[in-house]
Amino acid sequence: MRIDIITVLPSLFSPVLEASVIGRALASGVLEIVVHDLRDWASDKHRTTDDYPFGGGPGMVMKPEPVLQAVQDVLGKSSTEATVVVLSPQGRRLDQELVRELAARPRLVMICGRYEGFDERILSCADVEVSVGDYVLTGGELPALVLVDAVSRLQPGVLGHEESAADESFSDGLLEYPQYTRPSSYAGMDVPEVLTSGDHARIAAWRRRESVRRTAERRPDLIEHADLTEEERAFAGRVIDGDE
Repeated sequence: MRIDIITVLPSLFSPVLEASVIGRALASGVLEIVVHDLRDWASDKHRTTDDYPFGGGPGMVMKPEPVLQAVQDVLGKSSTEATVVVLSPQGRRLDQELVRELAARPRLVMICGRYEGFDERILSCADVEVSVGDYVLTGGELPALVLVDAVSRLQPGVLGHEESAADESFSDGLLEYPQYTRPSSYAGMDVPEVLTSGDHARIAAWRRRESVRRTAERRPDLIEHADLTEEERAFAGRVIDGDE
């Protein structure tokens, strides 16, 4: 997968992209991520990418010319079909379903906003607008990094164990089951006996039930659309009602 990122703050990306799992994936060639400085497409000596909004109001708005020219030029840097993503609080909220959709694309071009937002004409180039939550940040750089991390870890060869991406929270509409490691007993808190039993069938059943329980306790809104058996749905209902 190739990811292009257009931003006025390219220096924010290197420390994250060069570290840990993503850094190893870049070094091995599994991922290709290119960060572009939007100011390279500004036409004045001050490299201006924003201006005052028509109609008045506070703050500045990102200008259409540099952004649209940048997108056009960046798209031309590779023949791979690209999906243009605008990071915006007005976009579709990022969830695992959207992550899977975008992870399946061969190339993403992300546009990071700043200031009071985008000139509306910029959105003419967007295939999808994405929001990381119902709150406002100072720019799209942190949301872009969140999206990069989320889609990257679903690429083959990025994680050390291919099953890791499938066996975690939201992968099947549920939160992940509780996890434990050594020591088996600490400060009066013991690891559940089933996990040390060596009985893989019992362990799998326990994990599934605890996943349903945890989701019902912490995110009951997810239960309605989760893929559950009738027995699991009844169990989740009892947890939500406080009967389990």
